[in-house]
Amino acid sequence: MFTVVLSQNHTLYVKQASTMQRSFISHNFIVPPASLQSLIGLTIIITVPFYDRIFVPFVRRHITGHPSGITLLQRIGTGLALSILEAAVAALVESRRLRVAKHYGLLDGPKGAVVPMQVWWLVPQYAISGMSDAFTIVGLQELFYDQMPESMRSMGAAAYISIVGIGSFVNTGVITVVQGVSSRAGGGKWLGDNLNRANLDKFYWILAGMSAVNFCVYLLIARGFVYRTVEEHDVRRLERRGGGAGGRS
Repeated sequence: MFTVVLSQNHTLYVKQASTMQRSFISHNFIVPPASLQSLIGLTIIITVPFYDRIFVPFVRRHITGHPSGITLLQRIGTGLALSILEAAVAALVESRRLRVAKHYGLLDGPKGAVVPMQVWWLVPQYAISGMSDAFTIVGLQELFYDQMPESMRSMGAAAYISIVGIGSFVNTGVITVVQGVSSRAGGGKWLGDNLNRANLDKFYWILAGMSAVNFCVYLLIARGFVYRTVEEHDVRRLERRGGGAGGRS
């Protein structure tokens, strides 16, 4: 579910942005909707050094005593929790956008009508997405590298990268189900072409709920995870080297 929420960055978030005021500094410069995705990269650039230089030393020294501040699974779990927050914030912002559209009589406005609400309202959900990436994606990368056997590390890297692709497929399935159920309910499709008449906020709440369930399942599974210690890894590597040396003698 983490990557399902992540998929909204370049789909529904962009569509949201296209309906809002996007002028920057002057009315002559209009921010392209898709360019807001750069905020994710910017947030990651800020979050990763902050995590390594400030968060980890502080938590290690004053809270946990763990060499990494928090464990890899705790880092991934933090990112999953942030993805719940991201979906909830997106739902709240969309609810406000719909209220503004209704207030100005734009629910059935002409195609391309701009809702008088600044696109910068979307910054929090993009920023939280970047922080979630910095915790979850980087945490998964380290987990697969650190905890996988050396012979399977390349497969581990491929597995963590494939998660993003799988999330896109799952996202398509979720949208298809939501569209089908909402149309049968008689209230019209939640994700129609006219966002001012859609129920995108409810869709985001569904994502938040599904992400919360996913987070609970993750916690249950993580409780049974046993870390492969550095000592075990080093012993195995030394044994292989020793065996090879004995064979040559």
